[in-house]
Amino acid sequence: MCRHLAYVGPAEPLGRLLVEPPHGLYRQAWAPRHQRYGTVNADGFGVGWYADEDPVAARYRRAGPMWADPSFADLARVVRSTALLAAVRDATVPGADQEAAAAPFAAGAWLFSHNGAVQGWPGSLAPLTPTLPAVDLLSMEARNDSAFVWALVLARLRAGDEPGQALADTVLEVAEAAPGSRLNLLLTDGATITATTWGDTLWYLRRAGGGTVVASEPYDDDPHWQEVHDRTLLAASRADVLLTPLKEPSGALAYAPRKEPST
Repeated sequence: MCRHLAYVGPAEPLGRLLVEPPHGLYRQAWAPRHQRYGTVNADGFGVGWYADEDPVAARYRRAGPMWADPSFADLARVVRSTALLAAVRDATVPGADQEAAAAPFAAGAWLFSHNGAVQGWPGSLAPLTPTLPAVDLLSMEARNDSAFVWALVLARLRAGDEPGQALADTVLEVAEAAPGSRLNLLLTDGATITATTWGDTLWYLRRAGGGTVVASEPYDDDPHWQEVHDRTLLAASRADVLLTPLKEPSGALAYAPRKEPST
């Protein structure tokens, strides 16, 4: 369920990454090619991006499917950015939160998305609520599992954790509390991309013209797309991608790089 994508690199129109590719996120809303759970991502969508000299990300989110919003096609055609994070949503369970439940979730420069589901939500994660400041719980954008996972990640970022540490520790914490959860997380600050694979698909592409794309599935048939192994932490910049294995909750997290692609 859900598909997401992040990009950092030279300025591009949003539509060149999301709408124009033959299997872009726009098409993945109704015809994903590698989705393991669910078939259609029509329960909302969102895109966040960055304007020049403004570190706070802008967002456009809607409760309906991407293909049914002609205003988004116009927006995506003319808005350019050096970084974005976008997602199309297949809701785990119906809810009343509408577009507030659609990623990306945001705080300052951070944009976040969760592709997956928390087993036993909400009861399985109830024991974790005391780890969050009360104000964070009361200000959650939506009442779903992804918004709560974002609250856990954001608390770690605000405490000073590096993005990779924040995602890896959150995955470990949630996986311990809710075994069988799928926790593909995606995070950007406009300069870097950090992601995890935990139960679903993830790919990355270092574009010939510069820039890096990280996505649930390839948006075209470029042979340079690389699939990321399950249980991996990915850290990407415009020019580099670093992959680090994640271990199961019973063991310690490993941080020795497994693979660092050449340029």
